[in-house]
Amino acid sequence: MSDYPHIFRVRQSFPSTRIEDIAKEVDAQLQTLSLGDTVEPGQTVAITVGSRGISKIHQIVKAIVDHLKGLGAQPFIVPAMGSHGGATAEGQREMVETLGVTESWCGCPIRSSMETEIVCQAAEGFPVHFDRNAYGADHVVVCGRVKPHTNFVGDIESGLMKMMLIGLGKHEGAKIYHRAIRDYNFAQIVRSVAQEVLAKCHILAGVAVVENGYDETAKIAAVRPDEFEQREKGLLQLAKQWMPRLPFDTGHILLIDEIGKNISGTGMDTNVVGRKFGCHKAGPDELPNIQNLVIRSLTEQTHGNATGVGLAEFCRSRVLQQCDVAITRLNCYTGGHAIGAMMPLDYQTDREILDVTMPLIGLTEPPDAKLMWIHNTLDVAECECSVAYLDEARQRSDLEIIREPCPLPFDSDGNLPNDLRTWSG
Repeated sequence: MSDYPHIFRVRQSFPSTRIEDIAKEVDAQLQTLSLGDTVEPGQTVAITVGSRGISKIHQIVKAIVDHLKGLGAQPFIVPAMGSHGGATAEGQREMVETLGVTESWCGCPIRSSMETEIVCQAAEGFPVHFDRNAYGADHVVVCGRVKPHTNFVGDIESGLMKMMLIGLGKHEGAKIYHRAIRDYNFAQIVRSVAQEVLAKCHILAGVAVVENGYDETAKIAAVRPDEFEQREKGLLQLAKQWMPRLPFDTGHILLIDEIGKNISGTGMDTNVVGRKFGCHKAGPDELPNIQNLVIRSLTEQTHGNATGVGLAEFCRSRVLQQCDVAITRLNCYTGGHAIGAMMPLDYQTDREILDVTMPLIGLTEPPDAKLMWIHNTLDVAECECSVAYLDEARQRSDLEIIREPCPLPFDSDGNLPNDLRTWSG
């Protein structure tokens, strides 16, 4: 097939609230909690770090460490990421360090272990697990990003509450909690377990992060333990208002340069690509509605974990080569979502994928196909769009056309640039 749509580059306009001085804001927020009234000199404080690529997470964690040191405490870092990192202590430590959170940078130890303490039985009849190192500390600070969950919907989704379950529950906790969610629901289990953790696991404070649509830190909130649920509800509403979105609600093909656990729990954020409520299609009334997802690569930071690859119809063959099948399957089994580990149809080149995909879009001729091309689901402020969207883009005040239409930039092998951001057109 020789006919492909021409593409133009568009820049989106998102709310741009942003914190300039991360360390200053973290310290100011923690000052409001007067932690010195609770923390005694010499006491240990565990600080959670998850697997997500939260913007400036290394700066945020270091600022928490510095504040606690200023109180005379002895802080340390614990990976809080369920079964990620291959469900091994070494793998989780490596993931934390990949995010820039190292002992030398933060000035405190990293204590990584998959061992947990069973602190009690939840009301629903299953054990409540908690990271052993964190449980042995005098206090715990829960740090995490608040955002819409990729599978569940409610007034509490991803954030501090979930971190206390799936993150600090480690592999054993994540397994049992996801099983319980299938019998009950996310809202009930997250509240049930969080209630026990808050009562029994020395939670000192939370540091909640909300990002804007440009993957920048927009808000940092220090939260008292008894206010976790109330504050998180409000922060989730902000996160939903500020989250990135595709520029158009419908499409035949979406090319995604990379997916990975540092991007989203499902590798790509289903709130962005529109597979939150349906398998290989959007759910009823779900937007965006994209017919075919194409994954072009895995991030280096995901360490072979291709969780979420099963949501796509097509991928470059190199995705399969980059994938650690055992780690991917383990993570998906733990999360109760086996589909996420299933492999798409793979082809060596982008051209081959498009040649196969174009006849699947109905009676629309290939030059008129609705195609979008993004780097990843955290980075959609600028993206490539096919000319089928051009008239609408010219009429919208939230979109700026920054490059006029041109052919798809295939190289001699039939591939597009690995990173659309590096291609100037």
